Amino acid sequence: MASLAPLVETTRGSTRENLHFGAIAVADTRGQVVAQAGDPHWLTFTRSTLKPLQALPFVHAGGVRHFGLTSSNLAMLCASHNGEAMHVEQVEQILAKARVGPQRLRCGCHVPMYVDVGLAPAPAPGTYDERHHNCSGKHAGFLAWCVQHGQPLDDYVDPAHPLQRAVRATVAEAAGLEEEQMPMGIDGCSAPNYAMPLASLARGFARLAAASEDTPYAESFAQLADAMTAHPELVSGTARNDAAFMRAGGGDWVTKVGADGVQVVASRSRGQALAVKISDGSKPALYAATVEALDQLGWLDAAQRAALQPWRQAVIASVKGAPVGERRAVFKLAP
Repeated sequence: MASLAPLVETTRGSTRENLHFGAIAVADTRGQVVAQAGDPHWLTFTRSTLKPLQALPFVHAGGVRHFGLTSSNLAMLCASHNGEAMHVEQVEQILAKARVGPQRLRCGCHVPMYVDVGLAPAPAPGTYDERHHNCSGKHAGFLAWCVQHGQPLDDYVDPAHPLQRAVRATVAEAAGLEEEQMPMGIDGCSAPNYAMPLASLARGFARLAAASEDTPYAESFAQLADAMTAHPELVSGTARNDAAFMRAGGGDWVTKVGADGVQVVASRSRGQALAVKISDGSKPALYAATVEALDQLGWLDAAQRAALQPWRQAVIASVKGAPVGERRAVFKLAP
């Protein structure tokens, strides 16, 4: 806990109810920490924030040109999507171009996330499959890499598979780390995921957003950032966080949220990125802390502040809509 700082508190009436701890790191493309709260080097799993960097081996090896992927297709490789029709269509396009059937996807199957945000009732069992999984775009890209390189399809999520070895090496290089500095775990979609210091995650995203030329991946970074900012609705979906944040960023912000309280926002024009981790995984606290950090950094104008105000969720309301408490940030970023 010594690594963490109190970031967000909630009150009910005039009494504090919850205090959410975490850490924040703001870093540039060189890895210099320019602002922080808590320990900016706190080791944390990246979860789905890692997806744009996991797509690097495919893009860097010419996979986009090889299969004729569109910008929309490429955005899907970075997505944690709702499983809406627009998302399933893009996944099907990627698989068709790679000439691979959806039964090859190893992400598993869950109720589409559009149910969680209230877009529609839960569909009947048997009417959704792996294509609707929020990580199916990433997995479709994994399969395409395997097809392009003549590698086995059945075990592509195995950490020892050539694909996953390439992903680990590339992610480490993008984040400015050695592979042994990234402990491995298995994500909810069965693919390997890596922990790294928050500042390193921020550095990787700063390089992505700025198409940093201090790595071999400048062109690939630019392709990925262009696709994500051009199609924010594909990166997440209707009523979802990444879509709202990238729209507010007006093409300058490359953002990605991950499970259990991690989020990154990178500015293309500034060559900097903000990485936030809430220790208890609270999504409302994560979003509130991220907006507050952006505000303290001076990244928000009046229109952006208004657009992101709902994600601050400053007022806690009852089911009837009456205000019963508040959610507010309690940190100040330090140099």
